[in-house]
Amino acid sequence: MVKILWVDDEVELLKPHVLFLQGKGYEVDTCNNGYDAIDMASEGAYDLIILDEMMPGMTGLETLPKIKEARPTTPVIMVTKSEEENIMDKAIGSKIADYLIKPVNPNQVLLSIKKNVHRQQLVTEQTTADYRSEFGRLSASLQMASDFADWCALYRRLTAWEIELEASTDESIKEVLDYQKNEANLEFSKFVRRNYYDWINRRSDHTPVMSHTLMRSKIFPVADAHAKTTLLLIDNFRYDQWRAISSLLRGYYDVEVDDFYCAILPTATQYARNAIFAGLMPLAIDRLMPGLWLNDNEEGGKNQHEEEFLQRLLAQCGKKWRMTFDKLVRPEQGRRLVDNIRRVYEADFSVIVYNFLDILSHARTETDIIRSLTEDEAAFRSLTRSWFEHSELYTILKLLAERGHTVIITSDHGTVRVDNPVRVTGDRETSANLRYKTGRNLSYNAREVYEVQRPEDIQLPSSNLTSSYIFAYNRDFLVYNNDANRYVRYYRNTFQHGGISMAEMIVPYIVLQPKR
Repeated sequence: MVKILWVDDEVELLKPHVLFLQGKGYEVDTCNNGYDAIDMASEGAYDLIILDEMMPGMTGLETLPKIKEARPTTPVIMVTKSEEENIMDKAIGSKIADYLIKPVNPNQVLLSIKKNVHRQQLVTEQTTADYRSEFGRLSASLQMASDFADWCALYRRLTAWEIELEASTDESIKEVLDYQKNEANLEFSKFVRRNYYDWINRRSDHTPVMSHTLMRSKIFPVADAHAKTTLLLIDNFRYDQWRAISSLLRGYYDVEVDDFYCAILPTATQYARNAIFAGLMPLAIDRLMPGLWLNDNEEGGKNQHEEEFLQRLLAQCGKKWRMTFDKLVRPEQGRRLVDNIRRVYEADFSVIVYNFLDILSHARTETDIIRSLTEDEAAFRSLTRSWFEHSELYTILKLLAERGHTVIITSDHGTVRVDNPVRVTGDRETSANLRYKTGRNLSYNAREVYEVQRPEDIQLPSSNLTSSYIFAYNRDFLVYNNDANRYVRYYRNTFQHGGISMAEMIVPYIVLQPKR
């Protein structure tokens, strides 16, 4: 039973209210002064305290900090006859849970109690009911999705429900949503398999904007329209993570565009990000600039020439902007950029590549502590928000807002939490990624992967004449037959990228305008 302490110097006049609450199943204790209230709050485990502000001796505002000292987590509702703004400000500044002005009626009090004591239960009940009614409509949208825009709309809705149900304590409804997401990813994988070749080879009227067309189609037009534009590319950044941090930017920016584009395969940094900055598919990069492309089986960094690629693309497109390019991998690089932010201010078009989330994903795989902190997508979102709120990146964005910069936020690909092993074999030159493999002698069950026997068919380079590619679907991950059990234990429930899923391929594209 919920226990309530009601403190009021005219407590005898509140008997009808007390009887009303008792009739609703609440246990209500009363007292008529602040001194007794402090003693009772210290000794009794109350779920909520209703505190009158205008009491003789010790006022409600004087009593409140003493109660908070004894019961810091117990919600306190302040009741007063006064509507003076300074009293309200003091009460709210003292972290009261709610504020009621006399005369109060029983239903007002009941509503405030429900809001502060039963919020979790009510939210769970309502969101569960809302999602159950939405389930059928989502299933219908899943069956009717026929182009990339349809899948983006469905992904947006599923992500919104995932975030909405985060606060729910109904684990069964979360399992239903997880089942629906899984079903959607399976159908999305089939959709990509049917259409990817035509998209890459421009044989479809419904080809989405993809990695290699992103600059020309979406980014350059924004930069043309604004005096100062900053492109922020956050590696491994998913739409749900954008939703997690977006509220922090609300005071500085208005969201002008909240959209998506399609990452190319493999959804891995060396392919997708190089394609973005070069404006070319990997096969074309390899043929036109063979000295700047390294295949999976070659030693060396695979993303060392992004600025060169972008400079070449800008020249091809006749863009004579003053440009800066910064890649931030370590915290001290972010601090240096804050200290030297003037060079970004002075550029017409500035690019910032931020690698933290990619590092976090790998750290989660390799470090038990990080893995325990990011057990599921909700925890990963929470950690993303916490990191962003205390990062140099947040500082940079606030500084850019002050200077009137338009900001584009996007990524090269997302990540997916994997849990289903799919076995493959290959020689020692086979690539190591868990969501795609490329090599000469790959052996696998063709029904479990998207196979591409001729890499040039989807504009990918080959390390040798007989190389092929395979891509994992949904939440699968590729493990070798040798020592498979160890690989499964180590990599199950980790975040990976390179394959085909909505979270990896449907990439957020956000345009922010600074508030004036």
